[in-house]
Amino acid sequence: MSENPVLKDATRARSILATDCGSTTTKAILIEQQPDGEYRLVVRGEAPTTVEAPFDDVTVGVVNAVREIEELSGKRLIGDDGKPLTPAQDDKNGVDLYLSTSSAGGGLQMTVTGVVMKMSAESAQRAALGAGAIIIDVIAVDDNRKEHERVERLRQLRPDMILMSGGTDGGTVSHLVEMSEMLVSADPRPRLGIGLKLPIIYAGNKGAYAQVDELLGEKVALRQVENLRPTMDRENLIPAREAIHDLFLEHVMQQAPGYGKLTTWTSADIMSTPNAVGKIMQAIAEQRNINVLGVDIGGATTDVFSVFKGIFNRTVSANLGMSYSICNVLTEAKVENIKRWLPFPIEDADLRNQLRNKMIRPTTIPQRLMDLQVEQAVCREALRLAFDHHKSLARGLTGVATEKNIGNIFDTAGTGKTLVNMMALDMIVGSGGVLSHAPRREQSALMMMDAYQPEGVTLLTVDSIFMMPQLGVLSVVHPAAATQVFERDCLIYLGTCIAPVGIAKEGEPCVSVTFQGKTESIPFGTIKVYPLGFKNGKDGEPESEEITITPTRHFDVGAGKGQEIRQKVQGGVCGIIIDARGRPLQLLSEDGARVSKLAQWLRAMNIPTVE
Repeated sequence: MSENPVLKDATRARSILATDCGSTTTKAILIEQQPDGEYRLVVRGEAPTTVEAPFDDVTVGVVNAVREIEELSGKRLIGDDGKPLTPAQDDKNGVDLYLSTSSAGGGLQMTVTGVVMKMSAESAQRAALGAGAIIIDVIAVDDNRKEHERVERLRQLRPDMILMSGGTDGGTVSHLVEMSEMLVSADPRPRLGIGLKLPIIYAGNKGAYAQVDELLGEKVALRQVENLRPTMDRENLIPAREAIHDLFLEHVMQQAPGYGKLTTWTSADIMSTPNAVGKIMQAIAEQRNINVLGVDIGGATTDVFSVFKGIFNRTVSANLGMSYSICNVLTEAKVENIKRWLPFPIEDADLRNQLRNKMIRPTTIPQRLMDLQVEQAVCREALRLAFDHHKSLARGLTGVATEKNIGNIFDTAGTGKTLVNMMALDMIVGSGGVLSHAPRREQSALMMMDAYQPEGVTLLTVDSIFMMPQLGVLSVVHPAAATQVFERDCLIYLGTCIAPVGIAKEGEPCVSVTFQGKTESIPFGTIKVYPLGFKNGKDGEPESEEITITPTRHFDVGAGKGQEIRQKVQGGVCGIIIDARGRPLQLLSEDGARVSKLAQWLRAMNIPTVE
């Protein structure tokens, strides 16, 4: 897309309209600059997404969502030509910027290939996931499949595009030629656009490109970018991610009903929803200089984002969700792992049937407290499984030679160790209906504490109404506005979780806390909450207080076992939560004792329990 003149003065924009075209709902928000110069959310609207029949035009849903904003704000935002009115004509007509994200039509579905599964193919996964893709298959020379199985799989999948990687520059050529021959045999077709060539991005050994081009050049839309792994010890993901984004706009978005029209309306390129969420995560981590973990749990998929030491990673678990995919969570987690979070006894068959009912009636919401607790138990397992998947990909480079010494000579992992360090994590951001719309914010906090098991001192937050995609695309053109709205209107501070790492017997001393002039010893196996809210009511900033944490000699809160730390912590809706249940968290095996202990933890968090 050529540069839009509206973007030249994007940072001067006083009013911004942003939409997110989801698979089922299109959400719109209106942001305006206030008299004090700060940008704030003014109003939001939503309407069903119309990418499918009978409308077959995504812009119908966009206009319907914006019409709701017009009614609520009293402003005229749709022009006589039926599209958003930009630039603004005056305070009551139009907006200065119109931006949009989208995951409608199934999002961006990709297949990636590599020579070695744990090296080039893993780098290709990180590149594709970071660009907002859903990976539907990973093909590698060592993936233990026969050639005809790979060919048949490619024919069945119909991806939107393929990312091809493998070999360092100057390395293997024969394996890449074999991979190209396999693609020729499969002759895969794109998911959208009858008769169009399948886009393939080549990000492998540049010395093999000529032969790859000779085999594939006439049959697919082939584009070469810099090698993902030019050397064994260096990963270069940015060129491939940029190419994925460009091809997503050129090949995928243009074929989806109505997107060609929508691209002529927006002030900047349309961005895929998960890519946009990743942008705002990266922006917050960079601006605050912190390590961040984020999650978006939906009905069909769960996306996990992390920024550790400035390195961004994203993974999508396409089979873990709270409605359409809820039985996949049951299958992967097993019924006993879901039951372990329920503060009441339940038969296995009853639990299975309840989850199956949710799958075939995905839009239903819990009617009883027991139903809600079942869904929140499933959420814990979906978050845990997706996080395990994330940790397996968010790691250092495999295959890099390291110097062996007496301390690591028996360490078989070598490089490839996960980058996720829970003790170094500063903030968790939760999003998705089950977290953002939980009846009590304390329930969201406890779900994330149980699933992620944060260590040391960690700030817990949730997205209030899921506006992170719109703020993500806004952060590219107007970072200040995106940050201000994210912190003032999007982010809800739950409070700070303080979790000592270690194990002891039930009731033994775990940690002593000095807070607001009082010192208290917290026994192992308990949760203690200290109220600490907001300045000037809930609309103000969270209050901060200095806290002294002294773990016993078997526990660590970040400075080493038994070492005291003194730190300023932020409050929130829940306050300061001392999680003295130990790490790793271990639940009791005997049903009666476990149910009693879960109920005790719920009461400590001021969460209702089933009588």
